[in-house]
Amino acid sequence: MDISPVPVPAAASEVELRPLRWGDPFRWLALGWRDLRAVPGIALFYGSCFWAMALLIGWLFRSRPEYVMSLASGCLLLGPFLAMGLYDASRRLEAGQRPALGSSITAWDTHIPSMAMLVLVLVVLELLWGRASMVVFAVFFNTGMPTSAGVVQAVFNFENWEFLAVYLLVGGAFAAIAFASMVVALPMILDRDTDALTACITSVRVAAGHPGVLLLWGLLITLLVGSSLWWTWGAGLVLVGPLLGCASWHAYRHAVAPVLSAPAQG
Repeated sequence: MDISPVPVPAAASEVELRPLRWGDPFRWLALGWRDLRAVPGIALFYGSCFWAMALLIGWLFRSRPEYVMSLASGCLLLGPFLAMGLYDASRRLEAGQRPALGSSITAWDTHIPSMAMLVLVLVVLELLWGRASMVVFAVFFNTGMPTSAGVVQAVFNFENWEFLAVYLLVGGAFAAIAFASMVVALPMILDRDTDALTACITSVRVAAGHPGVLLLWGLLITLLVGSSLWWTWGAGLVLVGPLLGCASWHAYRHAVAPVLSAPAQG
């Protein structure tokens, strides 16, 4: 039987991409820092929201670890809406407008269908990763299905290096899929009001065209988020969260060429 490949939607294939350089991720961070300094009140609001989510997940992990995955799914539902507000602030600064907290909070309200689809993809990937990680745990440890605390204890025990290598490989694969699908998808939806499929395909095209640069960008994000969690009760997220949100807008702007206006008809 001859099976034809699924064609890429025309809207996605027509999006023009720009070349990226190794220094661009650091440039995105510098521009994000500039935006953060321009809107300290908005940055503080969203940074506090990110910090509150981290505190809640940490508290639940210590008291009721069996509910951590459910709460993490809820944070994935809320996270894109918070990020959209930061993208809106950077977009307005770029256009020479004055950002406002109220408009940033409601920046998502005209993009609900596309955002809902992206959030669904994130939640499904998280659930699949959770199931895959438990399968890996069950293969290496004959103790039944693990609790969240059991997984963490095994991960931080470096004597289980074989388990650790496979566990990180599986987790890294799911993280790479999620990152490649979302790296410019949300800013593109805000900027162009495009559908979720076109945004995801464009995001994957950016990642596939510049894997080294995007890997560096992902490593910088991981290092910044990881280091922020080591500060007092994760308070570093108050700064790092808004910084990465604004920087991600500039990553989209540098990776995807703007839409050219059609010439006026004479």
